[in-house]
Amino acid sequence: MSIAVPAPAERARPMTREEKRVILASSAGTIFEWYDFYLYGSLAAIIGAQFFSSFPEATRNVFALLAFAAGFLVRPFGALFFGRLGDMVGRKYTFLMTILIMGVSTFVVGCLPTYEQIGWVAPVTLIALRMLQGLALGGEYGGAVVYVAEHAPPGRRGYFTSWIQTTATLGLLLSLMVILGVRSWTGEADFAKWGWRIPFLLSIFLLAISVWIRMQMEESPAFTKMKDEGKQSKAPLSKAFGQWKNAKFAVIALLGLVAGQAVVWYTGQFYALFFLQSILRVDMFTANVLIAWSLILGTAGFVIFGSLSDRIGRKPIILAGMLLAAITYFPVFKYISETANPMLFKAQQNTKVTVLADMDECSFQFNPTGTSKFTSSCDIAKATLARSSVNYSVEQGTKGQTAKIRIGDKEVAAYDAGKLTGDEAKNVPAAFTKSVNDTLGAAGYPVAGVKNDTIVKMSGFFDLRAQTLGLIAVLTYLVVLVTMVYGPIAAALVELFPTRIRYTGMSLPYHIGNGWFGGLMPATAFAMIAQTGDTYFGLWYPIVIATGCFVIGLIFVPENKDKDIFAEEKA
Repeated sequence: MSIAVPAPAERARPMTREEKRVILASSAGTIFEWYDFYLYGSLAAIIGAQFFSSFPEATRNVFALLAFAAGFLVRPFGALFFGRLGDMVGRKYTFLMTILIMGVSTFVVGCLPTYEQIGWVAPVTLIALRMLQGLALGGEYGGAVVYVAEHAPPGRRGYFTSWIQTTATLGLLLSLMVILGVRSWTGEADFAKWGWRIPFLLSIFLLAISVWIRMQMEESPAFTKMKDEGKQSKAPLSKAFGQWKNAKFAVIALLGLVAGQAVVWYTGQFYALFFLQSILRVDMFTANVLIAWSLILGTAGFVIFGSLSDRIGRKPIILAGMLLAAITYFPVFKYISETANPMLFKAQQNTKVTVLADMDECSFQFNPTGTSKFTSSCDIAKATLARSSVNYSVEQGTKGQTAKIRIGDKEVAAYDAGKLTGDEAKNVPAAFTKSVNDTLGAAGYPVAGVKNDTIVKMSGFFDLRAQTLGLIAVLTYLVVLVTMVYGPIAAALVELFPTRIRYTGMSLPYHIGNGWFGGLMPATAFAMIAQTGDTYFGLWYPIVIATGCFVIGLIFVPENKDKDIFAEEKA
């Protein structure tokens, strides 16, 4: 394999007009696709009320989460389908298809009649549209990255592809800003009734602009050269994954790069938002504004670290980001807790809470789709405390006993949901929850529904109090870690695979890592919290994966920053 080392002048020269157009066209479309994808996640609860209204609220939310999860689960299949197509017929036409599928699917969600209007056809259509979005996203990212990388001059692939890396964060930011704007304009009641459709309908304008831009693009030079020489692969799937010389790089990419990058990415953005809202009980507006500020301040890091990787390599930056994340997550999230909700943090430190139960009845409450039911008294006690952000321990009680929650010197008996009938099924859970909340409140825990002035609450988008500035600073640090692992990774993945299977080879590990390892982060973290009673125990999930990736990447991932990606290995 030949290696082309760029001259310093080539590294330093400014981008040409054509190169800027390539980056703009690819990035604009990819931002739009991520915007579409994240809209549903941000509005899942409201959409659940519209399309699963025949079910009780808990079941309704389950189906809403299932529809959201469907988009993640099918992403690797989109990577396989569109990756194969991109390696056979070209990069340009493949990710032109993906943006059309994503855009039309998103617009139709905004027009879709509700369950009350057309019955079961509404939720079935909604889930089908979510799956189409996931398939399209599975093909979009690989196409955009490969297209830009194959247009980049030698020695600047990290810088060029880093612009694509900003798109997921910018798409998330755009979706948050549009939702906040529309919600403020319509008011809460009208937004829940009909205003939620507006962000989806607006996507048709973004689609038109993105398609027009991409129609002006030419095919990538690397693919054109390969096609002219008749060397494109006729079976990219079997070439990429059926031959160990290529398949090993997919395994290395997943376990040495992408899995660690994915958990750092989701922890720094999605889990941070989840932690603020669900664990610390910060209101939605404040949590979204805090995350939005951190994204605004930190996004430049993608380009900074992408450009730096052209000089010192992809590995040092990506692995350093994983290592820093593993070392600092615990103190960072404890600082977030202490700053965002001081009363809760103090109660967690000072109030001892214990679950006394038959340990054989206690389950590991891993529930990524929301469909599992945990009915034993031990599981109900643990889940109730976990939802209330209580730190607790579990001790062995007598065999077959009904679980009890001991808060200080007081005890509250749980119940077995499987044994409740008739009115008991409604009254007993409500009475238990009230009793637990009252006892926690007396012990110093902030109680849901009771005003707590210590919880951070922003008065507007520009709030310069020390409490909010401290949170924005530490959340921005989490985003900087995201930019370290994510900024250079596109170039690193492109450089692992030869041109004839590049689209296919890099897309599958990327979407398995981000769609499954990253997408399961919130569900896994909550299950770990419920199992141990430690609000911060869920952080071990990204820490262990990031540390494992760091070790595997250090040993097995090659440094290819100066690789000539136009050169082909012999078949």
